[in-house]
Amino acid sequence: WAPVGYGEYDGSTGRWMRTGFSPRKTSLVLYLSFGATEPEAVLGKLGKHKRGKGCLYINKLAEVDAQALRALIERAWAHMARKYP
Repeated sequence: WAPVGYGEYDGSTGRWMRTGFSPRKTSLVLYLSFGATEPEAVLGKLGKHKRGKGCLYINKLAEVDAQALRALIERAWAHMARKYP
């Protein structure tokens, strides 16, 4: 996966990464899927960020809480592992 993807699954639109990271000019993008249960409590602890459908945008890593970010990534990974074993 370009630039960095972790794991993979076969979904309705083909093969895709379970979670990923892309450094872009304006922000860092994390590709995360949480399913029906959105992690609002953890997102509240994260710090400065924006969200899109399946994406989390961070301007600088220094602006977010590392533990909250790790919790979000672990939660998204667990969701994808349950949905696509």
